[in-house]
Amino acid sequence: MFSSIPSITRRLLIANVVVFVLQSLLGLSESTRAWPLWFELWPWVPSQFEVDGPGFMPWQLLTSGFMHGGIGHLVFNMLALVMFGASLEYHWGARRYAIYYFVCLIGSALLQLLFASIAIYEGQLYLTLGASGAIYGLLLAYGMLFPNRRVTLLPFPIVLKARTLVIIYALASVFYGVFTTGTGVAHFAHLGGMIVGWMVIRYWRKYPPKNGGGGNSDAARRDARMRELRERRKASKLRVVK
Repeated sequence: MFSSIPSITRRLLIANVVVFVLQSLLGLSESTRAWPLWFELWPWVPSQFEVDGPGFMPWQLLTSGFMHGGIGHLVFNMLALVMFGASLEYHWGARRYAIYYFVCLIGSALLQLLFASIAIYEGQLYLTLGASGAIYGLLLAYGMLFPNRRVTLLPFPIVLKARTLVIIYALASVFYGVFTTGTGVAHFAHLGGMIVGWMVIRYWRKYPPKNGGGGNSDAARRDARMRELRERRKASKLRVVK
């Protein structure tokens, strides 16, 4: 089953699990317990404020997306990664899928960075970690590309159309991001992943690549070859009949 997961999705899955194991091991020792703080996403802290930690570093926009706050957080995100990411990778191909994933990851981190930095002025310090921003980008793409497919509303055993699921999660992110604080969930990162993902897909639809913008290029070439062979057979049959 694991070998059936496409390459980029499989590597992302492995990377997230490995990083989580390293986090857990570093947390066992008092001398290394603070090391992961350098890789979580910190807000930008103005000079008039003092915080006990490294503060914002540019690499955190990427590294925070491979860290998780607990086993449940990791499992939920990895299930969604496989559920939505595999279909998207098969559809887009490895290169385009990887570009989309990391653009959503960094874009969601930037939006979360903005709101977390504003919260500093209200006396609130938020550190962010997790792949959820990129996962919400995958969910958005899945709903746009396969709107009528049936998916399960995690963690509830409710089956919905993909586009309905996207709408529910998007509205929930807006509501909780605007009207709640201190929940421990980066709702603006979720929303950021969806917004950036929507912008990327709209751009690709408006400016498709020269190769047609399909998925796996080898599969596309095979399909084109099969169509050519079918046309030749059809033409051959027509000549015989004539």
